[in-house]
Amino acid sequence: MEPDIELSEVMAGGMAEPRREWTSAARLLYPQAAREALARQGIGTRPDYLLPAAAGPDDPRRQITLLSQAVSLSILQYSSTANSRALRNKHGRFDWSLGPGVAVLREATGADYALFTYIRDSYASGGRTAMRIAGLLLLGGDIGGGMQVGVASLVDLRTGQVVWHNLLVNQAGDLRNLAGARETTSHLLKGVRGQAPVESQP
Repeated sequence: MEPDIELSEVMAGGMAEPRREWTSAARLLYPQAAREALARQGIGTRPDYLLPAAAGPDDPRRQITLLSQAVSLSILQYSSTANSRALRNKHGRFDWSLGPGVAVLREATGADYALFTYIRDSYASGGRTAMRIAGLLLLGGDIGGGMQVGVASLVDLRTGQVVWHNLLVNQAGDLRNLAGARETTSHLLKGVRGQAPVESQP
């Protein structure tokens, strides 16, 4: 599925300003890196599915995409058995679903599974980097810079079940180039397994 990605620059004062050119590059590089990672696991892929420009908020396909983000948030909040807020009715099982409405995506793509991705990535500006150095030298603390946060989920389009989910939180990484996109993707898609992983060539 078309990834929801936005890249920003953290300015000296700490405000994050979206960067359209960085975001456009990442939306091309991440899918390429994801296809490569899935291929190494022996997972076949169909062409990337982009939501039509005319698909407004009432379009079922867009609603499913937004629902996937809401379910991912719930998984992060309530699925861990170590979390005091874990839902008791799950009985420790990973049991999450987007419901039968996902059938509209199976009809549109012909795929059995859909990979949903949400990433927000930020990079410190020169001014912010200078402020961080000053903070470390003068205050002995780090005021922070850029950060990479992402969630990915694999959904069975025949049932709506979420069959795999992962969270990425990283202070490094760079989605603005292919090497960085491959590194980020390897962490974000860690744990996805096909039936016959492809061995790397020596």
